[in-house]
Amino acid sequence: MAKTKKAVKLDANGHRKFGIRDCVAYAAGDFGCNMSFSLKGTVQTFWLVYMTMETGLLSALLLLVQIWDAVNDPLIGSMIDADRRQYKLGKFKTYILVGAIGLMFAGAAVFIPAPNASTFVKAILFILGYMLWDAFYTIANVPYGSMLSLVTSDAAERSQLSTWRSVGSMLGNMIPMMILPMLIWHKEVDANGNPVINPETGVQVETLLGNRVFFAALIMGVLGVIAFLFMIKTITIRVDENSVKTNETQKFNIVEAFGNFFKNRPAMGATLAAMAMFLGMNSAATAVTIMFATYFGQASMSGIVSLIGFLPMFIFMPFVKKLVTKFGKKEAAAAGAFVSVIGGLLMLVFPMMENKGTALIVYLVALIIFGLGMGIYTCVSWAFMADAIDYNEWKTGKREEGTVYSLHSFFRKLAQGVGPSVVLLLMGALGYVSELGTEGQSLATATNMCWLVAVLYLFSAVMMFVSIKFVYNLDKKTLAQMNAELGR
Repeated sequence: MAKTKKAVKLDANGHRKFGIRDCVAYAAGDFGCNMSFSLKGTVQTFWLVYMTMETGLLSALLLLVQIWDAVNDPLIGSMIDADRRQYKLGKFKTYILVGAIGLMFAGAAVFIPAPNASTFVKAILFILGYMLWDAFYTIANVPYGSMLSLVTSDAAERSQLSTWRSVGSMLGNMIPMMILPMLIWHKEVDANGNPVINPETGVQVETLLGNRVFFAALIMGVLGVIAFLFMIKTITIRVDENSVKTNETQKFNIVEAFGNFFKNRPAMGATLAAMAMFLGMNSAATAVTIMFATYFGQASMSGIVSLIGFLPMFIFMPFVKKLVTKFGKKEAAAAGAFVSVIGGLLMLVFPMMENKGTALIVYLVALIIFGLGMGIYTCVSWAFMADAIDYNEWKTGKREEGTVYSLHSFFRKLAQGVGPSVVLLLMGALGYVSELGTEGQSLATATNMCWLVAVLYLFSAVMMFVSIKFVYNLDKKTLAQMNAELGR
């Protein structure tokens, strides 16, 4: 006797009811994004260590391509908002698919191994590869981020989506973070199999295998496409993509768009908090790798150590919905950010330790505390932007998902460009010489990398706390009032 197919539960509008299927699918989308995005930190290391590009030149080129990409974001976002064509997959899913396929190839194009090329050729390869990569990332990521507010209009369900997006993001970061360093870093030994030791720092020399970086990026691109395809097939959009209250006859005015964005305090607070991560913690990625290679002699294990900062998020995942319901998103995230400040302060201690083993333990403890505080914010960060889009509708009568999210992405990418560029300049000022590779740096330079990492983490935590506590203004009471007046 044939089994009766279980009936699908529908909501009042005839859509499949929101559930775990949507959460897992949305998480898969950010996993796909981060199969590419997680390589951002490796870009600086690849071009600095393997391609031996001078810190000042790399800093200037990185800033150039990131500013151009940031300018692209609001243009692509407005294009998506204005697009009223009917697509078989739907507007947002179609754009995501095009971006995902492009990312598969463009992500590897940034890591074309040519260490013996001239400085001019290296610069051209870097600019073309990076701009192509960022363009496809924007095409995929802007509609993906905007789509959260279209999957559900329920505040608690949006928090769930945000949490699951953070899960996808973390998994997409964890895999390359753990595996890549072990694959691309090689500990040097002499003809007799004995470790080659840097006489200055007293640690074993490690070199970067550039060819492996290229193939790893290509494989990660394929995994990203698979994840995106799963999301596109599985997730349900419940809000009409073209039902937003945008004045369709009015052309996009970039000055007006920026003006409206600056008036949107929730969007500004959420954006400044995100920028804090990129200007501080994320910008420290290259310095952390160099620190582990030159000071601790453990570049191949740096990913596993850094992973400790991500793991505390799992502690809050089962309780996020209850925390948000009881305290509110802003209140819970601000408390977490304060804990991260404490972790950042403790991190200032490890560069002063004479024993490197003890210094590493102190660094790990500080990183755990920092990660505990960051865990709450990470779980609700994307729900912040969904609420900011609602806030825009509440105050102006227009939702403008693509425009609001893309301007958020614009400032994030400015931070992604400015942060690493400044850090590269600081690394040069603190003694790092590209031509010497990781094996030729002095003990003073290695120690300076430790101080740089500690200060960047503290800066990140302080800026995030201020942004959430004093700029983001959608506390629990205000959010309830907004949702009630919008009929949500």
